[in-house]
Amino acid sequence: MVIAVLLISLLLLIASGTPVAFALLLASLLAILIDGGVPGLVMLHSMLGGMNSFPLLSIPFFVFAGALMNSAGITQRIFDFTNALVGWLRGGLGHVNVGASIFFAGMSGAAVADAGGLGAIEVKAMRDQGYDAGFAVGLTAASSTIGPIIPPSLPLIIYAVMSSSSIGKLFAAGVIPGLVMALSLMLMVAWYAKKRRYPKDHGFSVSRCASTFKRAFLSLMTPVLIIGGILFGLFTATEAAIAASAYALCLGGVVYRTLNVKTLLKVSIETIETTSIIMLIIGAAAVFSWVLTTQHITTDFTQWMLAFTDNKVTILLLMTLILFIVGCFMETIAAITILTPVLLPIAVSLGIDPLHFGVMMVLNLMIGLLTPPVGMVLYVLSRVTDVPFETCARATLPFLVPLLIVLMLVTFIPALTTWLPSVLYP
Repeated sequence: MVIAVLLISLLLLIASGTPVAFALLLASLLAILIDGGVPGLVMLHSMLGGMNSFPLLSIPFFVFAGALMNSAGITQRIFDFTNALVGWLRGGLGHVNVGASIFFAGMSGAAVADAGGLGAIEVKAMRDQGYDAGFAVGLTAASSTIGPIIPPSLPLIIYAVMSSSSIGKLFAAGVIPGLVMALSLMLMVAWYAKKRRYPKDHGFSVSRCASTFKRAFLSLMTPVLIIGGILFGLFTATEAAIAASAYALCLGGVVYRTLNVKTLLKVSIETIETTSIIMLIIGAAAVFSWVLTTQHITTDFTQWMLAFTDNKVTILLLMTLILFIVGCFMETIAAITILTPVLLPIAVSLGIDPLHFGVMMVLNLMIGLLTPPVGMVLYVLSRVTDVPFETCARATLPFLVPLLIVLMLVTFIPALTTWLPSVLYP
């Protein structure tokens, strides 16, 4: 009865347009009131406990670093260097789009930040060169999902907290899948370029590569600082986020001198707003997860699924389907905090490595960012490019194919996620 009320009220609230955080809180509160045996103070304690985690301190700093890079012109320097590096290929700016997302992925850790920061630059450049608007927007949306897979990654940090996994190992686990995603999208671009006879944007020039690399060198050191520091144990993910913010602040304010007090104030307010939303969702999801746990839904669901089938492949396909459907309707962070306690025990019982499951989960939910009705990346791109939402959604559909292929590879070839962590953390 309690579980039915919890789930039905949650679905009704989300369907009515209630923000996810408030929908989770209200549904949990209703379930607690019906249960009757739980003191109201427990709800507040659970909410605060969900947010009281040291690794979560990295979130505002990674958000701040990403916003600083967008505002300080760092993204433009990265785009120019990538253009010089791969822009000479047929359909060059398409390859540049993907390449820039790889570099920016090592800085922001969020698909929405990638879409909002690089998206406007990439789509404008492609449209100015005669590329189809749909192709430009669809590719930009798809390439933005690389950000949360290649470290640093905000969703992976949240998964690490929920699963008690090592953030460093999770970051290492995401490197190869992220690069495979990029390769699959570049192959898609090459196919489109040949089919539509897209031109080469310019010839390859060593001097141009050298000059743009020189301009972007300090910017490109950001992912080296973050990823290298974490992977080699120089500092924690939280300390890396602080270092990235300090470095971006130094670049924008002292080296490039593109930051001023007004811009810094704007970036700070945006960071506070974004972080507040994320933490509210995490806190609300913690209460929701606590209700699920107290009602033994996680245990019961595990037993039901294993009783339904003990075939590892079938269960992986079922979990993939669940994650994909949830990703279409629910914000990523909320989905991770809710589903990790439910699905991870099933995965572990089948001998699936938590690192492997974490990357699989995040990749699945990232694809959900490209699908209506939630599709946050689509909304962001629609806003920054002035392309209608419906056009963005329709143009992105073909690019879901390579991403879904990569998802299947990651799901059924565990070595793609587990090999690098085993090498770096023997």
